[in-house]
Amino acid sequence: MTDESIKLKTTFNQVALLYDQVRPRYPEVLFDDVVSLSGIPPGARILEIGCGTGQATVPFARRGYRILCVELGENLATIAQQNLTAYPQVELHIGAFEDWVTEKNTFNLVISATAFHWLDPTIAYYKTAQALNSGGAIALFWNEHVHSDASQGFFEVVQELYRHLVPELVKDDKPLPREKEVPNKTSEIEQTNLFGEVTYRSYQWDAVYDTTTYINLLNTYSGHRNLDSITRERFFHRIAELIDTKFNGQITKGYLTTLYLAHLL
Repeated sequence: MTDESIKLKTTFNQVALLYDQVRPRYPEVLFDDVVSLSGIPPGARILEIGCGTGQATVPFARRGYRILCVELGENLATIAQQNLTAYPQVELHIGAFEDWVTEKNTFNLVISATAFHWLDPTIAYYKTAQALNSGGAIALFWNEHVHSDASQGFFEVVQELYRHLVPELVKDDKPLPREKEVPNKTSEIEQTNLFGEVTYRSYQWDAVYDTTTYINLLNTYSGHRNLDSITRERFFHRIAELIDTKFNGQITKGYLTTLYLAHLL
């Protein structure tokens, strides 16, 4: 990975508590689907790559699974440990997944929630395959920002602020994608030749934010965290002003949670 990528993926550790408070969770039905599609038995072992503060860990722990979490950020792992105090069957390992000594043929399922894209895929997929036992599965899932009619045009308007104040954060000028326009990652998994046919599921939903919670959410994004403090403060002030004056202090953001699950060949 480039030095810039490494810097960006470690920014979440700077705002671990805020990350836990405001980052969107995942639909409960997703966890039921992972269990049914993977076929993991009760009490099976799960390896989680990049557990963050445990937002995806708790639902699996609540279902009785034994979990090893590998998390790079020490502050994130500390909060995860607090969130998982009721589940002694969960173990936390602090460090980079790339450096983790693989426990070969040990796990029934490997999961990664909004974290796998930070890893070198040539390393991550191979280590995942090594960790899985015969019949084991990989489940990758994350939240995508998509168009929602309920947003009332906020994201089109706020894009103007991005163009004028922080153009370095503007990837393109395309409108927010709808569900069918979200890029599909199935081929990336299949082309490793380590896993079989990929099952894809998606879940679309909306989240409502007031001015404060939306600014707090932005303050957990790696690109926004990487802005210098003066630029970031000025930019956030303008967004807050926009929400308060044009959108009555509340906005709606559309999410599409995507799931990719495949069994080890």
